[in-house]
Amino acid sequence: MKKMTIESDRECNSVTAVAEFHDALRTITGKWKGEILWHLAQRTHRFGELKRAIPAVTQHMLTAQLRELEADGLVKRTAYSEIPPRVEYEVTAAARALRPVFEALFEWSQQHGKLARKAERMNKPRVASRGRIS
Repeated sequence: MKKMTIESDRECNSVTAVAEFHDALRTITGKWKGEILWHLAQRTHRFGELKRAIPAVTQHMLTAQLRELEADGLVKRTAYSEIPPRVEYEVTAAARALRPVFEALFEWSQQHGKLARKAERMNKPRVASRGRIS
C-alpha cells in the first residue's frame, strides 16, 4: 500500500488518512456549521441569539445544524427547566481544538478570499434584461 506524507515527520496509510480526513471535514462543513461554530466560539448563545446573529438561516436549518454539531461532539446543548424554557449552546473542548484551523482559514480568506468571490461570481449565470439566463 502506498504511503502518503502529511507532514515531513508523519506518514500514514493513504486510504485510512483520506477516510479520516473526509470524516473530519463532514463534521465541520455544512452551509451554516462554520458560522455557527464561529459565533459559539465567542461565547455561549441561546437559540434566538444565534438566529438573530445569522439572519439568513431558517429556524429549521439552524436546528438541524445544531443537532448535527451536537451529535458530532462539537456543540453542547444545555436545557434549563425554567418557565419559559431556556436552552443554551456552547462549543465543546473538541470544537475549541479547531481554533487553529479556523484561524488558518481566516488568514487564508484575508489573503485569497477575493479570488474565491471572483470565481463564485464568474460561475453564476447572468440574468438578461428580459429575465432570460445568458
